[in-house]
Amino acid sequence: MARKQPDFLKRTKEVSSRMAAQDRQVEDRRSEERGDLNAVLLAQIKDRDVDTRPLTMKHVWALAESIAVLGLIEPLVIDQEKVLLAGGHRLAAIKIISEEPKYAEAYIAHFPEGRVPVRIMPFAASADQELALQVEVAENEQRRDYTPAEVRKLADRLMDAGYENVKGRPKRNQKALMPLLSSVVGKNRRTIQRYLEHRTSDKDTNPDSYLKQAKKLLEDWENQAPDDQGSGLLKEKLPEIIKLLEMAITHN
Repeated sequence: MARKQPDFLKRTKEVSSRMAAQDRQVEDRRSEERGDLNAVLLAQIKDRDVDTRPLTMKHVWALAESIAVLGLIEPLVIDQEKVLLAGGHRLAAIKIISEEPKYAEAYIAHFPEGRVPVRIMPFAASADQELALQVEVAENEQRRDYTPAEVRKLADRLMDAGYENVKGRPKRNQKALMPLLSSVVGKNRRTIQRYLEHRTSDKDTNPDSYLKQAKKLLEDWENQAPDDQGSGLLKEKLPEIIKLLEMAITHN
């Protein structure tokens, strides 16, 4: 057995090397598909020659407001020559933040030294316009889908910055939350309002709460369960199940 050990160790190293090579191949594929995250100077980012999605300035200004508070949540996508592939509205919003005096502090905080978070794709749009268009479409389709909890956290941050969840037209000097939040997460106001109205309290998110609810349901069922054979067998186990739930609540 002792003589076979070197062969075993040799094979183990070979397997380890193959696994590491496979990991590198996976990372290389991911880099090709999604690009490398980096940061470049705002002044170095070049506009596209052909913009397939004309800018809506109302949306641009809304994004500027949100980015000033939250920072750039989704990085821009550029090619190897720093030509913009996706994120035209975000780029226009960042330029506004860089130029408007009221956003001076936010610009310094979110874009130190004028550097903008980007995803760099490993090709040049000038050499492959079709691929550039595919990247733009894919980026728009793959924009993250915010969960209700994430939307509520973003709403909290915006409200901490002075935005209000007002109904109807906001009063003068009143900053409305809903239009801005809608532009950030890409959901309609009705959906966002539903998320906010169903805000989960700290008590509800406590694991103890779920255990207590389960215990209460089982106790109710124990008292009302029919006396057929299947229910009778389960009913015999209920005290033990309830006891385990009580122990979990106590030790959680």
